[in-house]
Amino acid sequence: MPNTIKTLLIVDDSRVSRMMIRTFVHAKYPQWIIIEAASGNEALQIVDRDTPNYCTMDINMPGLIGTDAAAQILTKYPGIRIVIFSANIQESHQSRAAALGAKFVGKPVTEKSVAQALGFFEGKE
Repeated sequence: MPNTIKTLLIVDDSRVSRMMIRTFVHAKYPQWIIIEAASGNEALQIVDRDTPNYCTMDINMPGLIGTDAAAQILTKYPGIRIVIFSANIQESHQSRAAALGAKFVGKPVTEKSVAQALGFFEGKE
């Protein structure tokens, strides 16, 4: 991936998870712009205002769950690459992510799991 400025939207109701994803991404791509949202509803508002290149999305959040938010985002902005990060690794969630064209990555957030997300963003998967 060329060393260009990209925008990443991190959507997770856990401030710690958002902070960890931000830290690992900035270690590799310090020039990226990172925006955070604590819910699917907030993510929808942000995407309309500041359309990101990439998005990480938790599933279990108050209000609109992540897979539903991802579906709405991808309907309106099909070029955004989305990674679903979740501790809820049920096959139904993994299948829904795949059906959306999103990558599913299990939590906890680690350097390795963020590297998997970055690989998807970079088209290496």
